Amino acid sequence: MPVPDPSDDPLSRERAHLTHSRAALRSMREDVESLDIRDVTANWVNAEVLSRQIEERVKALADLSHTPLFFGRLDYLHSPGADQAEGAEGERFYIGRRHVHDADGDPMVIDWRAPVSQPFYRASKKNPLDIALRRRFGYTGGDLTAYEDEHLSDPADSAGDAATSKLLQQEIERPRVGPMRDIVATIQPEQDEIVRSGLGGSVCVQGGPGTGKTAVGLHRVAYLLYAHRDRLARTGTLVIGPNASFLHYIEQVLPALGELEVKQATVDDLVAHVEVRGTDEAPAAVIKGDARMAEVLRRAVRSHVTMPVEPVMVVRGSRRWRVPAYELEVIVRELLDRDIRYGAAREALPQRIAHAVLVQMERSGEAPDDRVQDAVARNTAVKAAVKSLWPPVEPAKLVLRLLSDADFLATHAEGLLTEDEQKTILWARPVRSVKSAKWAAADAVLIDEATDLVQRTHSLGHVVLDEAQDLSPMQYRAVGRRCTTGSATVLGDLAQGTTPWATRSWEEALTHLGKGDAVVEELTAGFRVPTDVITYASRLLPHIAPGLTPVASVRENPGFFEVRPATADSGDTAATMATEVVAACEELLRNEGSVGLIAADARVPLLTEALAAAGLPHLGPGEETTLATRLTLVPASLAKGLEYDYVVLDEPRAVVDGEPDERTGLRRLYVSLTRAVSGLIVTHAAPLPPQLAEGAGAL
Repeated sequence: MPVPDPSDDPLSRERAHLTHSRAALRSMREDVESLDIRDVTANWVNAEVLSRQIEERVKALADLSHTPLFFGRLDYLHSPGADQAEGAEGERFYIGRRHVHDADGDPMVIDWRAPVSQPFYRASKKNPLDIALRRRFGYTGGDLTAYEDEHLSDPADSAGDAATSKLLQQEIERPRVGPMRDIVATIQPEQDEIVRSGLGGSVCVQGGPGTGKTAVGLHRVAYLLYAHRDRLARTGTLVIGPNASFLHYIEQVLPALGELEVKQATVDDLVAHVEVRGTDEAPAAVIKGDARMAEVLRRAVRSHVTMPVEPVMVVRGSRRWRVPAYELEVIVRELLDRDIRYGAAREALPQRIAHAVLVQMERSGEAPDDRVQDAVARNTAVKAAVKSLWPPVEPAKLVLRLLSDADFLATHAEGLLTEDEQKTILWARPVRSVKSAKWAAADAVLIDEATDLVQRTHSLGHVVLDEAQDLSPMQYRAVGRRCTTGSATVLGDLAQGTTPWATRSWEEALTHLGKGDAVVEELTAGFRVPTDVITYASRLLPHIAPGLTPVASVRENPGFFEVRPATADSGDTAATMATEVVAACEELLRNEGSVGLIAADARVPLLTEALAAAGLPHLGPGEETTLATRLTLVPASLAKGLEYDYVVLDEPRAVVDGEPDERTGLRRLYVSLTRAVSGLIVTHAAPLPPQLAEGAGAL
């Protein structure tokens, strides 16, 4: 029997292409590493910059052993067109996370963001986009193990668009261990439209649990960096998340796509002008976060300006030049009417006064130039006038006075805040200095607003704001200041708003952000949460976000879902429940993947002791999950944005009761219920919230 030729086996040919592609990527990296810059740099500064660029390029060309170099293939019927000149007639393209070329410069793998790659995500039977065949690849670790073909332009293939790719489904439902990973192999058409939307416009994505909104936002950043690299290299990009745990969870997505320069921060990081050591009661935090505070601050800043009552006398040699008070007042009022930033106006004032002096000089027959005007602007009398008329303002001291001086606050909050609201935000005790003040998080946002009133905040080219539904109007303004000349991608779910100031509508939120013209897109197809789990959690929607479309899971695997009431009659209910929770964790740890134990914050110490007593090691939110330690104990307040293969949810009633009001508590419960990728066990001794009852309607 003749030995079969390996070249006749499609899988062998694809494996060979993978081997050659990896070798080509290694050669690309070696070429960069071997660059000699000693004779091409003019000085040490240029050499340092170029060395850093080379270092970043080497990192971007890393071959991640367990990450497929390509995940798909497109066979075109014809050339993709003049604007995609790479494609000759009938040419084949391998689609991957980054571009790879051989020694001759011919592409072996095409970046998923390139225009020629777009049909991999958009082509269908109804609209094949000139694609004859779309091939998806399956991997085990870093080894190519399977492939699956779709003949999009073959009329004899009647499978139609309804046919679901098995490999695609497997990739979507693959267990998750460790940080969030990219979704370049599974981006859906509706997601791709958002990912590839232009840099000039802002986009708001409303998406329920598991719809992939965070991944879409991160991949949009990667796409924009590909399409507008030079511009964004100058202006910068930023991803803003709700907390450090969330940022740690998503931090590997962009580097896996070769993008290493995107910075991450929380809103608290952005406004860290003072050390936050205090906390506000909810009513005070709500008022401080209200957009009306922006006008209170504006009034307070401008109140430092005073109208002149005396002239300015400038001595130049033997001549004396007098600028009368009425002329000074005109200058001051013109600057106020321009409504420019306080600091910019203060810098312009001495030049305006000096210009008035130069006009007098010219009328007397002199011919002063710009150097004379600069000298007059630095004159002692002019400096003294500026200090008196337009004194410097320190933002932190201004906010300190507003929060500790009842009369000062009343003057500038008149007609904006009621007397009761003013009393609510006033500090009970006087504070001597900025350093000794116990600033709360909302105070830092006020200081950031005041800082921007004095001096313009640096604007970035693009900002991604995730879990945006939890921001206050003043926090939206703080983020908006970072992208006044750029664009934004806003991601969130109104049903998951769990702060007392949670967003009521995206229209209102985008107005505060300064992006009122942003396009609002809604994602309703669920790729992460199993059908039974999201159906159960969606019973809460009529109570927490009436009008929102429930998420429809597209997963073939319905997932594992069970509600377990307490089974023992022991009087020590807390101990009994802790034992049953531990048993549920042990049961789920027998499966592959990560396990999250989510509980009301107040119950975390009890469960920590129970896990320790059972010898079950566990992590905190955001810590690296490993094969040895796959269990994470998550306070409900930190669960938002995280996901685990399996979740044990402890005492739903306690999660609801842990919030200041029932609506917020139900939203927190909705978040906690929807963190599972493969299965959920709900354990409880107390009665479940009635809103979870079968067929529960709106209140």
